[in-house]
Amino acid sequence: MRIVLDTNAYSDWRRQGTWNELICRATQVMVPTMVLGELHGGFQLGLTGRENQAKLARFLGEESVRVISPSEVTAEIYGDFYAFLHKQGTPLPTNDLWIGALTYEHKAVLVTRDQHFSRLPQVPLHSGSR
Repeated sequence: MRIVLDTNAYSDWRRQGTWNELICRATQVMVPTMVLGELHGGFQLGLTGRENQAKLARFLGEESVRVISPSEVTAEIYGDFYAFLHKQGTPLPTNDLWIGALTYEHKAVLVTRDQHFSRLPQVPLHSGSR
């Protein structure tokens, strides 16, 4: 199984071991660049920033882990999702819309505890019963 980690999934995993079995079973773990940005921002505001940066660097160096970034294809998917959500009157935060588009593009399952991703039925989710 190919998974994409949302920011809260990575944080939950590091703090409490939540999602550990799923992350270990995944054939590929993808981390969007916008998730990295959110993590780095949080690390800078926290008391253990250097330690957290080091843990993240080790994780990103693992063979099954890959950083993914938006492409032109992602931008088209983003546009489709943006229009879909706005027509329903249920927009998502911008970073989450990019994360959803990347997950869809890479044919993966999004690991998150954010329930608002359910507004995008196009994106497979692993949430709730972590």
